[in-house]
Amino acid sequence: MSMVEEQAIGAFAALAHENRLTIFRSLMRAGPSGMSAGDIAVAAGLAPSNVSFHVAQMERAGLLRSWRVRRNIFYAVDTDGVHRLLTFLTEECCAGHPELCGLHVAGASGGGRRAAQAAEGELTGDTAAE
Repeated sequence: MSMVEEQAIGAFAALAHENRLTIFRSLMRAGPSGMSAGDIAVAAGLAPSNVSFHVAQMERAGLLRSWRVRRNIFYAVDTDGVHRLLTFLTEECCAGHPELCGLHVAGASGGGRRAAQAAEGELTGDTAAE
């Protein structure tokens, strides 16, 4: 499922707050196992009630997922939601050639700049040997 502009705006709005961005980055570092709401509060230096408010906004925006284990609620980054947001941002990058922006350099040796130069040569028809 691709992201529509309205969803992307909601996701950006959810991240456009210092505390939410701090929480999101902490959860990115935590990985798929996530963190409990209490641990998020400690890591972000926030009251637990503030954490609940902020994670709810990011969850509604499709950036986080939550689950309950006994009396604790855990949160983790929703990788599918983040992937949809990144795809939305980059799908038209560099006239449909994101490798020019260094966004897709898989399999290319020499890093992003070399991959971009190689891709540019392919686009312009330049086939000079390296």
